[in-house]
Amino acid sequence: MSGAALGLEIVFVFFLALFLLHRYGDFKKQHRLVIIATLLAWYLCFLIVFILPLDVSTTIYNRCKLAVNSSPAESNGSYVTLAPSKQKCFKPWSYIPDGIMPIFWRVVYWTSQFLTWILLPFMQSYARSGGFSITGKIKTALIENAIYYGTYLLIFGAFLIYVAVNPNFNLQWNQLQTIGIAAANTWGLFLLVLLLGYGLVEIPRSHWNGAKRGYLLMKTYFKAAKLMTEKADAEENLEDIMEEVRKVSESIKYNHPLRKCVDTILKKCPTEYQERMGRNMDDYEDFDERQNSYPSEKSLAKLHKQVIYSVQRHRRTQVQWQILLEQAFYLEDVAKNESSATRQFVHTFHSQEPENKIIQYFYTPTVEWYWECLLRPWFYRVLAVVLATFSVIVVWSECTFFSTKPVLSLFAVFIQLAEKTYNYIYIEMACFLTIFFLSICVYSTVFRIRVFNYYYLASHHQTDAYSLLFSGMLFCRLTPPLCLNFLGLTHMDATISHKKTQPTAYTSIMGSMRVLSFIADGFYIYYPMLVVILCIATYFSLGTRCLNLLGFQQFMGDSEMTSDLIDEGKELIRREKRKRQRQEEGENRRREWKERYGNRDDSTRSRAVHTDQKESSFSETNANRPLSKYTRSNGRTERDRIELLQDAEPLDFNADSVNDDPLESDSGR
Repeated sequence: MSGAALGLEIVFVFFLALFLLHRYGDFKKQHRLVIIATLLAWYLCFLIVFILPLDVSTTIYNRCKLAVNSSPAESNGSYVTLAPSKQKCFKPWSYIPDGIMPIFWRVVYWTSQFLTWILLPFMQSYARSGGFSITGKIKTALIENAIYYGTYLLIFGAFLIYVAVNPNFNLQWNQLQTIGIAAANTWGLFLLVLLLGYGLVEIPRSHWNGAKRGYLLMKTYFKAAKLMTEKADAEENLEDIMEEVRKVSESIKYNHPLRKCVDTILKKCPTEYQERMGRNMDDYEDFDERQNSYPSEKSLAKLHKQVIYSVQRHRRTQVQWQILLEQAFYLEDVAKNESSATRQFVHTFHSQEPENKIIQYFYTPTVEWYWECLLRPWFYRVLAVVLATFSVIVVWSECTFFSTKPVLSLFAVFIQLAEKTYNYIYIEMACFLTIFFLSICVYSTVFRIRVFNYYYLASHHQTDAYSLLFSGMLFCRLTPPLCLNFLGLTHMDATISHKKTQPTAYTSIMGSMRVLSFIADGFYIYYPMLVVILCIATYFSLGTRCLNLLGFQQFMGDSEMTSDLIDEGKELIRREKRKRQRQEEGENRRREWKERYGNRDDSTRSRAVHTDQKESSFSETNANRPLSKYTRSNGRTERDRIELLQDAEPLDFNADSVNDDPLESDSGR
């Protein structure tokens, strides 16, 4: 089993990152480099979280082995036996051989740092650029990141000059490397505590509120009102941008040097706008450079950028509106079915997507009623209590993990108790649950936050390239300090435990923070205590109230604006529900008509085809007969036609309508 656990987790984490990226990104429409870079960033961050418990169990075994080897001992198979006390150091099932973990952590860490500080910011500017060629996009990205890169180079250069001039400092390359790592981790820890303080309270509270049907329905109505406003704004913005594109397309003709740029912009527009612009386009007119003023390539690049953004936003709001409608309809169905006497779940609308037959076989209407109306609320309440308990333990440990005598951090107590009995499975499970809960609190906040329309992770393949790359940057900057904070909570970091024991492979890669004592002994220990204040602020919704006062509508039960938006959203959902009911009724009537009169229509259609065939055969036989025999009859038919035309009354064009015959009007009606 040596190294097998590491290989299995590497494969599992890759598919987990791929699944999440497929949920938020769009593999078909987004650039491949954006998908690969985001996937690599997410994969490396998730990999650190899953592999770190294996590093902890391997380190505990190595400590035991060193303690045994420091006294008379004898080796026996997969464990080492201490001669005087017969102590056994069992090798864990997930043991990773020496030399693998340091190389693994070094590759993972420095790759993630290269992504977050150099590659991903450059790709953000590249993806957001409106250039029409690869060279133009690279040039724009370099110009936008010149200030970003120049600031870091200036700070680093000033620091090197200060170290070179001051004779008291004698720093080597390893110490400079440690200082760089400490600076990156300090920035990440500052953001980590902010996100952690929000997630520790909001995640248990969201699950507790998930058991309240009325609360979820009211919040859905509130979201519907806000999303309708955003949807209307996106449609209006798209119309304005398409109007500008139409003017540019009409002014720049087919033989203009910038026509290729206009064609590139038109390809990014929706199909209906492309067809509308194509009908109004006259490509046979030559351009006159003297008479007309044409836009520059720079202005076209700006317009191209606006088109990409407006189209993406319009598509995202349309998809989110449909998803929100389905959610609102389902919550209304749950509220109606709670008082059902038959205890079978009845849907107002049938699912538009085909259901899996296996799920449909087991998840019957009766099972669905018991789950949705009885079991699910209690399950969410129990889960909320468990998550709240974890949150309390995390807050207590964050405030007391610096105390080593006595050990007050509960996570450190659990690990040390398991270390005495060398129960590696318990150690790995405790470490995994701890770091997994911390990661959920931090990463879920990254997925929830929204910075206007610049950063927003939307599910169902509606996240743009800029937001995907920005999330990769955040993950790479938050994960290393998150792991160091976890090692501090469990006292596996020698800087916290103040013990001269073998450090974990991850800590050895980070280097000794004693180079910067004010960070190691001050900021890393006392700053995490700020999580208490942040949890209190989140519990009383201080941030939500501040945003509401600034004019950003937030869901608050005691606000008049919230109640108005709830009423507006309820009316919007009711209107969409009536619209969908009329559509389904029309489809049902058409289906019944086809089922009832489909065979009769088919027989009538076959009879008509048979009659046409007989008439065509009759006309062919008449055409083959001699024409002289029917000359007189043909002349009589012509005379009758002329007489009918002479007897016809002229039309009165001064009348109110052309057709004054009541019979004609009745037949028309």
